Amino acid sequence: MNVTERLRTAPEPDVAVETDPAARRALVIELVIVGVLTFGFSALSALLSLIDAQLSAGGIGSTTVAINPKQADVGWIDLIRQLMSASRLLAIGALAVYLLWRSGLKLGTLGLGRPQRRDVPPGLALAALIGLPGLGLLAAAKALGLNADLVASQNDGPWWQYVTLVLMAIGNAVAEEIVVVAYFLVRLKQLGVGKNSSLAASAVLRGGYHLYQGFGGGLGNLVMGVVFGRWYQATGRVWPLVIAHAVIDVVAFLGYALLHDHLGFVTGS
Repeated sequence: MNVTERLRTAPEPDVAVETDPAARRALVIELVIVGVLTFGFSALSALLSLIDAQLSAGGIGSTTVAINPKQADVGWIDLIRQLMSASRLLAIGALAVYLLWRSGLKLGTLGLGRPQRRDVPPGLALAALIGLPGLGLLAAAKALGLNADLVASQNDGPWWQYVTLVLMAIGNAVAEEIVVVAYFLVRLKQLGVGKNSSLAASAVLRGGYHLYQGFGGGLGNLVMGVVFGRWYQATGRVWPLVIAHAVIDVVAFLGYALLHDHLGFVTGS
């Protein structure tokens, strides 16, 4: 079955609209708490970082953003902190899954059941669909001075950085796709928010917490949010999105670490 056929035949997540006032209030409170602890405040912080950079001499185009910086000068402490960062991202995704399960929803109906082999082909296809144009968008935004110089990873780090970069890529994918797509869209559907409005909110949130990279990073992730969110609404499957996101980040992180001298057209270096 190809991607188009799957979009036509697979059901969207089966979630009923919550009508009990007390339960609706609880959902709103939960959404606020999760937003504060995860990507809601991250979006606000990223917006403030962008404004601060724009008001500085040279604007966002003259700044440099390290996406996976060294976290300690002592090697083994850096390693532990990198592993802690990846673990925190996985815990964020796990928290969202737990909250959905604890509220009585069946994870299988939300696309959060056990990953399957059939999730891999659409995941790789989505990675290509988003990753290649996204690279071009970042290059264009950097050339126009609308994006920061992005340092995706250390280019002279220890051997174990390749392991931690892969773990960070997986952590990013799990946290973002489960929280910003599955959890967020399910909860909004329970509150009776329309499909298009929910999709727009999810995409804006995703674009928002990437604004620290610049306008190109924000716009590219906004588009990614629209594509990924609509995929989930149409198919009810999360794991292809996790696979796609992980592949994009692994290529970006390891690619920069190995080929940084040849990526000046994107990073400005």
